[in-house]
Amino acid sequence: MQEVYHAFGKLDVVKGVDLDVAPGEVVCLLGPSGCGKTTLLRIAAGLEVLQQGRVSLNGGETAVPRGRHVPPEKRNVGLAFQDSALFPHLSVLENVTFGLKSEPPLQRRQRALALLEQLGMAGYADTYPHMLSGGQQQRVALARALAPEPRLMLLDEPFSSLDARLRDRIRDDTLHVLKKVGAATLLVTHDPEEAMFMADRIALMRDGCIVQTGTPRELYCTPCDPFVVSFFGEVNELTGEVRDGRVHTPVGAVNAGWLAEGTQALVMIRPEALRITEREAPVEAHNYSHVIMAKLLGRSSLLHLCAHGEDGREAHLHARVPGVFLPAEGQAVDIHLDLSQVFVFPSGVAGAGSGAAHGDAEQDHRDYAHCHDSQ
Repeated sequence: MQEVYHAFGKLDVVKGVDLDVAPGEVVCLLGPSGCGKTTLLRIAAGLEVLQQGRVSLNGGETAVPRGRHVPPEKRNVGLAFQDSALFPHLSVLENVTFGLKSEPPLQRRQRALALLEQLGMAGYADTYPHMLSGGQQQRVALARALAPEPRLMLLDEPFSSLDARLRDRIRDDTLHVLKKVGAATLLVTHDPEEAMFMADRIALMRDGCIVQTGTPRELYCTPCDPFVVSFFGEVNELTGEVRDGRVHTPVGAVNAGWLAEGTQALVMIRPEALRITEREAPVEAHNYSHVIMAKLLGRSSLLHLCAHGEDGREAHLHARVPGVFLPAEGQAVDIHLDLSQVFVFPSGVAGAGSGAAHGDAEQDHRDYAHCHDSQ
């Protein structure tokens, strides 16, 4: 897709997007609701007429504005959506073989059974959709989409209606099948964890534009924009002025040598970047950094902290610690900073703050630190 624009009336929903998917590659379109990712998928599928730009598949144009438009059924693409949309009057096997009418019956059956086997559904070949669970229906829908051996698979939030445990298992099965068949895949999702699990590359969208494209590691570890940092999880936000190439915060100095001296900077610190150790000091010794509250979340513990800087400034921060780590309220702690999970940008981002001191903790029972992305 090159320089693709799309509008609904006067509302621009896609604004000059460039995107490519290589054979065998899984690319995730990630972003909040309303950012244009599903519209892009529908343009790729041919379900929306291209208004501006260029769309090609295997080097051949599939859509030209006010000109050529190859219909979806002739693009050799597979489609799977949140709603499995299986034919209720056909069995599982008949649903999967539906798109293979040009092949001999025996070959159609063998192809369908092989895909059902890979997705753990071979035992349900003669079952009808209404007798299946939601997760089983999604597996059948995926098998039906893969059966014609499409050059491109298009998946629009196919796992979002499933419960968490089932979703994890079906995502894993789906990824293995996609890699085995080698189809190029474009997956739309609003779930950052799903994108990181499924994708070879992620294209993160906001307001109709792609903000950053790269591997999951690149977007998580080298974000180009505060929006990218906050979209991948909870974040502590602090502000400060660049002095001698650094920004001083209540948890230590952070390098900001690429910003001009005197620049107001936004410092974004992931909860896992704060390493916490208890220190020998009296409980309720509030002249030290200390614990406001600690919550066990299962695989990790969430600590609400009041951080005290050397200059007397305080900040209310959240730290995520692996396993069970539940210091008492008021416990004095030392806070060590993992600089690989700290990001600095010029200030001026809506929602940035200097962090609340412990007196405001009662307002902070929400999940984790403030995230400026409210889209």
